[in-house]
Amino acid sequence: MSLLFALLTRKPRKPVSIRRNVLLLSLPVLLSSLFQRLVSIVDVFLTGGLGASAIAATGLGQLLMVTTMTVFWGLSTGTTVVIAHLCGAGRREEASRAAYVACLAGLVMTIVCSLAGSRWGGDIARMMGATGEVQALAAEYIRLVFLWMIWTTGLNVLSAIMHGNGDTRTPMEAIIVVNILHVLLAWPLIYGKLGMPALGVKGAAIAINCSEFVGFAYLLIQAVRKRYVMCNRLNFGLFSKIWKIGWPVALERVAQQSGQLFYSSFIIAYGTTAYAAHQIGLSIESLSFMPGAGMGIAAATLMGQSLGAGKVRRARISHKEALRLAVGVMTVMALIFFFAPHFLIGLFSSDSDVIEKGSMFLKMVAFAQVPLAISFVYAGSLRGTGDTFYVFIVTLVAMWGIRVALSWVAASWLHLSLYAVWAVFLIDWYFRGAAFAWRYRRRDLHGVVL
Repeated sequence: MSLLFALLTRKPRKPVSIRRNVLLLSLPVLLSSLFQRLVSIVDVFLTGGLGASAIAATGLGQLLMVTTMTVFWGLSTGTTVVIAHLCGAGRREEASRAAYVACLAGLVMTIVCSLAGSRWGGDIARMMGATGEVQALAAEYIRLVFLWMIWTTGLNVLSAIMHGNGDTRTPMEAIIVVNILHVLLAWPLIYGKLGMPALGVKGAAIAINCSEFVGFAYLLIQAVRKRYVMCNRLNFGLFSKIWKIGWPVALERVAQQSGQLFYSSFIIAYGTTAYAAHQIGLSIESLSFMPGAGMGIAAATLMGQSLGAGKVRRARISHKEALRLAVGVMTVMALIFFFAPHFLIGLFSSDSDVIEKGSMFLKMVAFAQVPLAISFVYAGSLRGTGDTFYVFIVTLVAMWGIRVALSWVAASWLHLSLYAVWAVFLIDWYFRGAAFAWRYRRRDLHGVVL
């Protein structure tokens, strides 16, 4: 009987090996995403001492930057998937040429977005209904982060190139350096410590620009040294492959972030305190995105490499391992959000009204953690197969057909409470999880060609 029990409970070697690969890829991505998000969280945390208007201004600036980065996420996803398929097929030199094409495309796109954002970003804050004080603070923050966004987009594209090569550790090292420098610069620049001028919200923007420049420089040096990028003539065929996968992702992010802008406008209508609580809650909630996002990128990379090598069974097992790990970790995050919300919100603000509203937001977020994990991993695997258009359609329907539409009904038509508007995002994420899972299970992975 003991022998039978041992045979039944013994784990097969291959899944263990794949689980190790998933962990090796996803843990650095998880930490990279965590530290990358900490840059924004630190800004919200440090500007919290300047009042609710400073928090709201910083949040608006970050939201606008994230919205602008949608196009670059499309480029990055297409780059990661194409390079992963080429590496899986053993075509490393062609992969490095694809990386060069991605870098050139990223540079052109950055110039356009940088000029537009630094010129009209402040006007968008006004159009969103921010108060005069918030508008004034947000305008300067937005102008500076957009003026030097080349470092942000460079980090994004170079990280995507390395992810496609299966190197997730180097981007993690870069973002750790960014965070350390950011903390060392932000506090004295915001509050005028260590002999520096007290620049307030403007100081937070300067700290981001300086720290991300150093991180970008480090990644660029490593990419050239490890031959991930090879300078060559522009290959429009490779760019076509990248953009074929990337443009639906870009539209997906546009749908997500533009919808988020509209959704935020409903929150702002409930007052500055409500939006400050919302922004703090989002900053904390974003920490729970990291495991799911990390596993999603690992799933996309392993799916691409496995299909590039013609190993369908390995692709399936990689997906299952990523899903199992993501659900487990995000379940733990759900318990923390539900049972310790006051403590978490209290780290960012001492305002009792902000703490009360933010705590309720986190309790509601707890119920979204498992569908979030499912959505991230299934969407990542679908992107790894090149099925990015379906992911875009689901995102479009979920964000605009569910979140924005129902929030408008709740806030503007039925005049329900702030908590009713917040509850809408739960319906959104449960729908996405079910839609992505259904598609993946019907997806034939044999003969996938980009």
